[in-house]
Amino acid sequence: MQARMKNPAMVLPDGLKASQALNKVATKGGVEPETLELVHLRASQINGCSACVGFVDEAKRAAMGDRLWLVSAWQEAPCYTDAERAALALAESMTRLADRSGDAVSDELWTELTKHYTEEQLAGLIFWVATTNFYNRLNTAVKEPAGPATWA
Repeated sequence: MQARMKNPAMVLPDGLKASQALNKVATKGGVEPETLELVHLRASQINGCSACVGFVDEAKRAAMGDRLWLVSAWQEAPCYTDAERAALALAESMTRLADRSGDAVSDELWTELTKHYTEEQLAGLIFWVATTNFYNRLNTAVKEPAGPATWA
C-alpha cells in the first residue's frame, strides 16, 4: 500500500517538531520504556494503525519476546505485571472513548493505576496514550503503510 500523501507532520512546517515535543513530554514521567512500548502497540492495534504496529524494531522484539506479541491478549496472558495490566487497561479506556458511557477511565481503574504509578508517571502515561492516538489518527488518515518509518 502507498500513502495518499506525505504525512501531515512532514507537510506543515512545525508538525514534526510538535510531535517530537509530545514524545519528549510523555517519556519524562519515568514509566518503564517497555511499558510505554506495550501501551503504544495496544492502542495502535485498536486503532488499526499499521504504521505504528509495524514500527517495533528488531531489538525491542528480541528483548520483549512474548510480552510484545501477546499484548492483544494481555488480560489472559500471564506474562504481564499488575502495573503493566493497569497501563494497558488505561490505554484501552482512553483509546475506546466511544465505547464508554461518560466515564472513559473508571474510578476502579484509576485506583488500580495509583497503586503502581506516581502522579508524574500517570501524567506521562496519559500523555503517551494521547500521543499514540494522535499518531494513529495522522497515519490512518493518509494510509501510512507499515514498514520503515517515513517521518518519525
